[in-house]
Amino acid sequence: MRKTLLFAGTVALATMSTPALAQDDAGNIQIKLLGTAVLPDGEIDQTNVDLVGITDGLQTKANDNVVPTIAAEYFITNNFSIETIAGTTQHDVDATAGLPDGTELVSDGLLLPATVTAKAHFDLGGVKPYVGAGAAYFIWLDVDDTAAGTAPLGVTNTTLSDEFGFVLQAGLDAPVGDSGFGVSLDAKRYFIGTTARWFVGDTLVIENDHDLDPWVLSAGVSYRF
Repeated sequence: MRKTLLFAGTVALATMSTPALAQDDAGNIQIKLLGTAVLPDGEIDQTNVDLVGITDGLQTKANDNVVPTIAAEYFITNNFSIETIAGTTQHDVDATAGLPDGTELVSDGLLLPATVTAKAHFDLGGVKPYVGAGAAYFIWLDVDDTAAGTAPLGVTNTTLSDEFGFVLQAGLDAPVGDSGFGVSLDAKRYFIGTTARWFVGDTLVIENDHDLDPWVLSAGVSYRF
């Protein structure tokens, strides 16, 4: 009888302990400091308005940029987390066809890519890869109205529309020691666009839909606590 009770107690203790062991990262927060390459497209998908006749055959490309970013991640369980990023990136849009190559059409567009992703993590010993997906809202904080390619047209105002989209993500975290520090690699692909509008006074003279769809590649250090 004593052996039976001892066995039953051992099984009960093991049963109660297993969830705790499986979720020892639950409630943890991970902060990442990253160097991030933002590689957008900027290709014209559709022309809606053209009162000045320059968009026939016109094609464009947004320039790449490298910026610092911060990521904050909350672990709901050991293998599931929610992450958001903070940072801004600035881009020009230049002509690649239909106008002299490099003609500037958008100058210093300052973008805040608000992003939230859900991530599934896999434990491969010292390396912890993950995949994720989520939603993004691209907010254009500022656009310079004096792009060299539109000034001769008398353009007085340039705007880029804020838009929702979605994002896919993959990467890995590698702990360095047992103190919570680590290194991280991350890749995101956004599927999102914007509508560019050029005004002369109050008159809309050009409106184009652009596919941005950037790759966002990051590397840096992390701390989990």
